[in-house]
Amino acid sequence: MKILLFAHIPPPHHGQSFMVQQLLAALGGDARQRTDSAVVAEFDCYHVNARFSDDVADIGRPRPGKLWWLLKYCGEALRMRWHTGVGCLFYVPAPPQNAALVRDWLVMALLRPFFPRRVFWWQAAGMGEWLADAAPPWKRWLTRRLVGRPSLSIVLSEWGRRDAEALSSERIVVVANCIPDPCPNFATQLLPLRQARAAIRRRLLAGVRPSAVELVGGGEKPDRYQLLFLSLCTREKGLFDAVDAVALLNQRLAQAGCSLRVALTVAGDFRNQAERKEFLQRLGGPGLVDAMGEPLVRLLGFVTGENKTNLMRESDGLCFPTFYAAESFGIVLIEAMAWGLGIVTTRWRTIPDLFPTGFDGLVPVQSPEAIANTLEAQLGRDCVGRLRDWFLSRYTADHCLPVVKRALLDLERAEELAGNPRGQS
Repeated sequence: MKILLFAHIPPPHHGQSFMVQQLLAALGGDARQRTDSAVVAEFDCYHVNARFSDDVADIGRPRPGKLWWLLKYCGEALRMRWHTGVGCLFYVPAPPQNAALVRDWLVMALLRPFFPRRVFWWQAAGMGEWLADAAPPWKRWLTRRLVGRPSLSIVLSEWGRRDAEALSSERIVVVANCIPDPCPNFATQLLPLRQARAAIRRRLLAGVRPSAVELVGGGEKPDRYQLLFLSLCTREKGLFDAVDAVALLNQRLAQAGCSLRVALTVAGDFRNQAERKEFLQRLGGPGLVDAMGEPLVRLLGFVTGENKTNLMRESDGLCFPTFYAAESFGIVLIEAMAWGLGIVTTRWRTIPDLFPTGFDGLVPVQSPEAIANTLEAQLGRDCVGRLRDWFLSRYTADHCLPVVKRALLDLERAEELAGNPRGQS
């Protein structure tokens, strides 16, 4: 099956580009770069690395230079169409935000007439709501005319079906995002540390001083619940709600005479400098410094590679109280599951679908008090195994990427049976 994958891989690194990178590898890489002509591949994937932004902060921002890049990438796609006969365009639609939406209109206006089959991978959410409730009539018409009626939509959850249905997708398949297991030795190397730290926190919450042996087994700063915020640093991703919740909970712990504190590590870049300034101004407030005047919130900036691995290993929990309009999945949530972290996140869009029935880490959006209450309930709890097992059963690459490949092959077979083999016009 011939596919033209029109989407960018890292850099910049974020959930969407990481998923495209995994998919490209699963499809056998770019067919133009294969060196062994004797290998018979299931897919011939031709990749146009359609990167429009230099870094995360630049994503979604209009710049005149991006129009030149768009024309360049579309020209490359059309050359692949002529030279290879590829007729299936695999595309990642943008959220309904002005600059990104205009990009989709232009790409589809240029490529749609030449690609009989179009497959959409919905890594952003909100299109269905926007078309139904907020889109001006002319934008609604133009979006449906240029972007509508894809041959196949791959959505990340049942909630995401509404976006695909709003654009009259001919076929819809639900496939969650995935990651490779980042800690295959979890049971022997990390689980004992997680359990030891939880035991120490339970003793501190009960007003009992842990023994010296317990403190040694609890790793660095066992009297700190190491909470992580790992995302783009914006209000909509829940950064300020997380900070307010930590401040509130630490004040409660101090008033109760408990020496345990919650320390928040913020890992990510700021898109808005005014928000960065506001964040830094909050750091000396009540509940955000310990009794010695040391800060309980630290800002690391964007982390990747070994630095990210160490951060996930050293953390006890993840706080991701997002209400971002285009939030569709949150790969950081399944990363946290894989690392055995406690999780507090919001009942927002598709997020509740990611968790097992009865998961009690979901809170309303923009509710620091609810976040603090949920964190407080998790402080002494040893609950890492359940979410780790849930991750292993649903969100590894071995579970998800084969389903995407099967959906593509099913589309190919259906079109061949309908008398339109290999997407020929």
